[in-house]
Amino acid sequence: MEKFEGQNILDFMETFPDDDACKAYLANLKWQDGFKCSKCGHTKGCLRGDHGYFCYSCHHVESATAGTLFHKVKFGVRKAFCIAFEMATLSKGISSIQIGKRYGIRQATAWYFMQKVRKAMESSEKWPMSGLVHVDEFVIGGHEERKQGRSYNTNKTKAIVGVEFNEKKNIKRVYAQVIDDYSSDSFIPFFKQHISKDAQIVTDKWTGYIPLKKDYNITQIRSSPKKNFEKIHLIIHQIKTWIRTVPVHVSKHHMRAYFNEYSFRINRSQFGDSIFHKLIERMVKQEPLYHSQILQKLNE
Repeated sequence: MEKFEGQNILDFMETFPDDDACKAYLANLKWQDGFKCSKCGHTKGCLRGDHGYFCYSCHHVESATAGTLFHKVKFGVRKAFCIAFEMATLSKGISSIQIGKRYGIRQATAWYFMQKVRKAMESSEKWPMSGLVHVDEFVIGGHEERKQGRSYNTNKTKAIVGVEFNEKKNIKRVYAQVIDDYSSDSFIPFFKQHISKDAQIVTDKWTGYIPLKKDYNITQIRSSPKKNFEKIHLIIHQIKTWIRTVPVHVSKHHMRAYFNEYSFRINRSQFGDSIFHKLIERMVKQEPLYHSQILQKLNE
C-alpha cells in the first residue's frame, strides 16, 4: 500500500474509506521489516485477509493494531485515523469537545485518544537544535494581582522555549518545556534535551542563563519590544493561543503533551505532505498507552 501524502481531506477520505483500509495501512507499516510473533518470537507466518498475522509456530493471530497506540480503540480505526489526521494537519488546535461532536464519541474518550496521539508527537531528542537558537521563558495562566515578570510565587505554569533559525533567519524548529522555576537548574534539562552545545544561543539578560555559559555558547542581550526577539515572542503568543483552545485546566504534566503537539506540527510544516504518514508510523512503533497510565500521570 502506497504512503499517503498531502493534507487534502477528500483525498484522505478516499484513501481511507473504512476500517479495513486503515488496518491494511497499519499492517503494512507494522510488518514492513518482517514478522516476529509477540507470543513465541517465531518469524514465520502469513498475513490474513483481516490484516492480522498468523504465526505458523504457536498459531497466534496478531492484529494490526495490537502493540501500537491503536490497541483496543473502541470507536473504530477509521475514526482514529481521522482524529490523527486533523491533529496533524489543522493550522489551529482542536479540543476534545470538538472532536467528540465531530465523530460522535464521548468527550472523555476523545481526550484519552488525543493524549495517545500527542505521545507519538514527542521529540526523539536525537536531533538537538543547532545554528542560531533564541531562548526565552514564559508563563501560561490568567492575570494574578501583584504578580508580574518572573514571579516565583505564582500558580501559573512556567515554561521555557527555544527557536532555531535557518540561514535566512526564518523559524526552522521550536521546542518548549515546563519548568519549576527560572533558575539555571530548571533550564539545564531543556538545554540538554533540545540544544546542541555547538549552537549559537541568544537570550535576554536574565541571570539564570549565566551558569550555563560554561557549557554553551550563550550571548545575552537586553530584550527590547519590537526591536529584538520578535519571532520567539510570536511563537510564545501562538503557544498561549494554542492552549486556550483547551476549555479546561491543563495540568503541568499534560502541558508537556500540548507542547509536543505544537512542536511536532510546526517543526514539520515544511514537510506537510508526509506529516500524517510520519505520525501514523510513530503511533505504530509506540507501545500501547492505557487509560490507567494517563490517569496516573494526571493525578501526580
